[in-house]
Amino acid sequence: MDFILYGIVYEILKLKKDMSKINIKPLADRVLVEPSEAETTTSSGIIIPDTAKEKPQRGKIVAVGPGTKENPVTLKSGDIVLYGKYAGTELQHEGVDYLIMKESDILAIV
Repeated sequence: MDFILYGIVYEILKLKKDMSKINIKPLADRVLVEPSEAETTTSSGIIIPDTAKEKPQRGKIVAVGPGTKENPVTLKSGDIVLYGKYAGTELQHEGVDYLIMKESDILAIV
């Protein structure tokens, strides 16, 4: 049981350490998402070429804006979310790709 508790504490500290690297603060009801990597093989083992890969529609919330009076933000950093294929604006910070989008562009929390 102690190992599980130590593992959880370790993951939380690691997540906080990762979040401290990002100095981008979204405004209003916007969120900063780090897209997950696109799949390189199918479930049957077929390798997908780069030209045929689709944009990922899943990612991890990295930073959350404060929200507005009408739309308080319900997401938090670390949530895994699904979003629309063409949602958000792509940006690159310190060599890492991110998407910044409104909370309403997010379809679900996984």
